[in-house]
Amino acid sequence: MLSKPVDVGSLKIGQYIVLENEPCKIVGYEHSKPGKHGAAKARIVAIGVFTNQKRNVISPVDGRLDVPLIEKKTGQVISVTGEMVQLMDMETYVTFETPFPDEEELRGRLSSGQEVEYWQMLGRNKIVRIKS
Repeated sequence: MLSKPVDVGSLKIGQYIVLENEPCKIVGYEHSKPGKHGAAKARIVAIGVFTNQKRNVISPVDGRLDVPLIEKKTGQVISVTGEMVQLMDMETYVTFETPFPDEEELRGRLSSGQEVEYWQMLGRNKIVRIKS
């Protein structure tokens, strides 16, 4: 199970949802009141975690959207080659490759031997911060 459904009306800015099979962080949420002929609607603006692509969705407040289940894990950087980072999970000692992070603050400081926090969601990995 990689995601779970939640009510659109319970979502808030900063939470994560799945749009078009991509985990996205909610950056905008507007709620309209029910009109004469319809239910209340929510307009959600979200940015893709892996693609940084902006996505919009309009849904009834009583509708449901999927929320990705995020596993927060610790890994050690083994090597940095081009646009890939080789990590070793600190619990299972499994090694794997993950894309180089887009964030400028991580790009400049990432090197072999460092411990990082990475998130696993929808079968993909993302390095989110360097542990000091």
